[in-house]
Amino acid sequence: MKKKKKYISFLLALILVLSLTGCGSSKTPAAETPAAEAPATEAPAAEAPAAEAPAAEAPAAEAPAAEAPAAEAPAAEEPQEAPEAAGVSKNGDIVVLFTSDVHCGMDQGFGYAGLCRVREVLEEKGYTTLLVDDGDAIQGEPVGTMTQGKAIIDIMNTAGYDVAIPGNHEFDYGMERFLELTKMADFPYISCNFNKEGELVFEPYVILEAAGKKVAFVGVSTPKTLVSSTPKYFMNDEGEFVYGFFQDATGEGVYNAVQTAVDSARAAGADYVVVMGHMGNEAECAPWTYADVISHTTGIDAFLDGHSHDTEQVTMKNADGQDVIRSACGTKLANIGYLKITADGQLSAGLYPWTAKVSAGELFGIDNAVAQQVKAASDELAAQLDTVVASTSVELTINDPEAVDDNGNPIRMIRRAETNLGDLCADAYRDQSGADIAFVNGGGIRVTIRQGDITKGDILKVHPFGNSLTVIEVTGQQILDALEWGARNVPGENGGFLQVSGLTYEIHTYIESGCKSDENGLFTGVKGKYRVQNVMVGGEKLNLKKTYTLASHDYMLLNHGDGYNMFNGCKVLQESVKLDNQVLLDYITGTLGGVVGGDYAEPTGQGRITIFESKP
Repeated sequence: MKKKKKYISFLLALILVLSLTGCGSSKTPAAETPAAEAPATEAPAAEAPAAEAPAAEAPAAEAPAAEAPAAEAPAAEEPQEAPEAAGVSKNGDIVVLFTSDVHCGMDQGFGYAGLCRVREVLEEKGYTTLLVDDGDAIQGEPVGTMTQGKAIIDIMNTAGYDVAIPGNHEFDYGMERFLELTKMADFPYISCNFNKEGELVFEPYVILEAAGKKVAFVGVSTPKTLVSSTPKYFMNDEGEFVYGFFQDATGEGVYNAVQTAVDSARAAGADYVVVMGHMGNEAECAPWTYADVISHTTGIDAFLDGHSHDTEQVTMKNADGQDVIRSACGTKLANIGYLKITADGQLSAGLYPWTAKVSAGELFGIDNAVAQQVKAASDELAAQLDTVVASTSVELTINDPEAVDDNGNPIRMIRRAETNLGDLCADAYRDQSGADIAFVNGGGIRVTIRQGDITKGDILKVHPFGNSLTVIEVTGQQILDALEWGARNVPGENGGFLQVSGLTYEIHTYIESGCKSDENGLFTGVKGKYRVQNVMVGGEKLNLKKTYTLASHDYMLLNHGDGYNMFNGCKVLQESVKLDNQVLLDYITGTLGGVVGGDYAEPTGQGRITIFESKP
């Protein structure tokens, strides 16, 4: 009961602070204090959203002594001072609020409106606040796709962000576009390892003054960006990588870049050094995880991390055996991270979690400048969905071109046979990835595109799920198993039926499917003869022992969607590069020049899938 009262008390406090007047673009924020000081009064049992009290703070980390820089880094700008709320007596404590992997979730979780309110209330309570973002802010929802990230940059400007770093998905609209967006931002992007031919693209760090202290922020991004965004965006016209992240097999390139920036910031007078990382904790990111960086460097006080969408709060030793705080805040503004620096130099970190199904902005009716901008972006998105982006001289269908059911409705074929829209979607994946083969599950292709104009809304309706382009290395045997798994129900429907590009195959439906699955519906193997036969890749017979590159989406290749687990352990070449609807949009408007024509004229497709109901 005591624990329940604590949660209810926190809810009351949150309701009280969020019901106050909202904030504009000024840096006046909001929420309970990081030390979770919930009042003892009990709120009414009704209207109790599942927002939890802030997590316990991490142990304080001792600030390491300044060390001489190992190499010369670009000079940082003059320290910028954080503005203070007018008429508020400051308590000398600093609270750094941080977000990460928002992925365009502008009205999810706390939402940007709730984040703004949280910052304002902290300022009203006497804290001096800073607001930073650890990357992957501008991609992940249609509002990002439709505005190529601009809507999110505009909202972040209004929210008053102080500094940001690039995540891997900041590059999903192309290098030129990302660099344009950084110029639109009212805050600096920093990175100590993002470089072009060895020269840093951004300043490696920035020093901000707050509560009479100099806080340095050092930016670092994972070299996995080169494969988890679109590799060609980092290349020149000859296909050579010119942009990079000081990647090497040992990790030393990244460690040295971080150490140089940290030492330079210390030499410039920083009282505290905070690394803003988009590194993550995933084993596949080694040797560039946050733990790799911390354990190979010195002089870092705290590491605010993103990329892996985790919420781990860790204190670990650096190369000198000193404690370093590492904090991560998940994704989609489900949490707001904080780093608290007290007037006497104690550091602690934690999360403000939001577990209610509705956003804080919606629940509390927050009406501030950010809330208004989010609404405007949502309204503009709705209008943009009606924008014509291309045209088609043929109907691109998911249905049988002639047959109808007893009620006169078209019969869906996309989940059991080839169609021209299936060909188009699969071609888009292969074109945009450069892979040998592409698969798209029929269940992920939702609606027909009528002959005539194609709108952005039409594209989004075809691929509404927000799955992301991914490329892996596979064997011919895995390709055959996947095709067999997808064809197991033909002539019946199956959402996992595969539309293909880069290969052709036959389905002999008179052969009973030998596919086996476990209790969870995941593929376990094939018993007996395969009904999928005569698979040809680029005009050559499928070699079961050969390695091919396969493009599809993360849902199927990485997350076992539709039961496809035969790809477990495959080498990932490109991960979550861009949304499925963006893949289709870019293919139609770019590669096809905005016109879908004769190549897709036949409703039943180009003859990539041949079905035999009896033995030939």
